[in-house]
Amino acid sequence: MMIKAENITVCYRMANDKIQSIKEYLVALLKRKLKYDEFRALQDVSFEIEKGEVIGIVGSNGAGKSTLLKVISGILRPTTGSVTLEGNVVPMLELGSGFDFDLSGRENIFLNGAILGYSEKFLKEKYDEIVEFSELGEFIDIPVRNYSSGMIMRLAFSIASQVVPDILIVDEILAVGDAAFQEKSYARMMELMSHGTTVLLVSHNIDQVRRLCDRVIWLDHGKVVAIGETEELCDAYMKTQQR
Repeated sequence: MMIKAENITVCYRMANDKIQSIKEYLVALLKRKLKYDEFRALQDVSFEIEKGEVIGIVGSNGAGKSTLLKVISGILRPTTGSVTLEGNVVPMLELGSGFDFDLSGRENIFLNGAILGYSEKFLKEKYDEIVEFSELGEFIDIPVRNYSSGMIMRLAFSIASQVVPDILIVDEILAVGDAAFQEKSYARMMELMSHGTTVLLVSHNIDQVRRLCDRVIWLDHGKVVAIGETEELCDAYMKTQQR
């Protein structure tokens, strides 16, 4: 068993007072008059995933898909419940979020790579491959603040996809860059999967889910609607989107 999620619940407390300033907030806090609503981003989510499975996670905006990936990646701690993982995890979430925009692309390769747990020796060995895959060329030595969003995504994907992890967590990253780069990204993903990597994939592209995934987890308002065979669940989910 590579991933076991047991009764994962993630709750947020949201102030429902119409507070307009920090002063009003502090006064209400001191007087213990703050009122909160509880929002459950995930509620009692449980599933098991075997080694080498590619699992698609589908659902409308706000269904809890990205929250679930963050919990499994260890970025977010669930309010209740637990996740058990076997092996190393590489999360491809919010690509570029670990970049320092005042540094060059070259410097960010080592910074972001370190955040992902890669050694300096490994990054030096992979440096030329990362730059070549990103197609940034001479732009690698200019500050990232001058990059387009597509350039940032390409560099981030090129760094994150350098290892063959036991578990790969993917959130919409196959929409990176132009059509040609998307094909390269898809090919790299297929290469990782061919080595027996277990994959969790969130995508709004249902054709992509059909093509890549062995099974599907369908979420709605933080709850599991169903877990099962890809074609059957994709068909059922798409019917709800056509109403």
